[in-house]
Amino acid sequence: MNRRTTLAAATALTAGLALAGCSSSSSDAEPELKIGQAFMPEPVNADMAGGFLVVKNEGKAADKLTKVTSPLADDVTIHETKNQKMREVKSFDIPAGGELDLERGGSHIMFMGLKKKPKQGEKVSIELHFEKAGLVKAELPVKETTYNPKHH
Repeated sequence: MNRRTTLAAATALTAGLALAGCSSSSSDAEPELKIGQAFMPEPVNADMAGGFLVVKNEGKAADKLTKVTSPLADDVTIHETKNQKMREVKSFDIPAGGELDLERGGSHIMFMGLKKKPKQGEKVSIELHFEKAGLVKAELPVKETTYNPKHH
């Protein structure tokens, strides 16, 4: 009986070490997200605006942007533009070692039903919700209506 108990304990210990080894190696594969080049052009009309930024993933795991929220508007959605047609999407992929570029004329954040019209020089707070990284807060500086960093 003593031999069975020792064998069971050794088996349990080996299984536990194997699981611990698996979990420590998976923690190396996490997304490392950095937000940059964020801005919002001052809206022309008072009820909607666009937001733009770059999410760089310097980690070894992919992630997804699943939602954006902001105190500026209750209705904040993410859109892609393909063949000059804009459509709402549920998420954007951010590959490991890659980036998500939300830019004018392309994929972007859409703010509908603004609670107030932001003015140039102000900053708009947003919360980016990611599948793995969770909640990341950022600010969009409000720039002139025609601002486009790709053309500066």
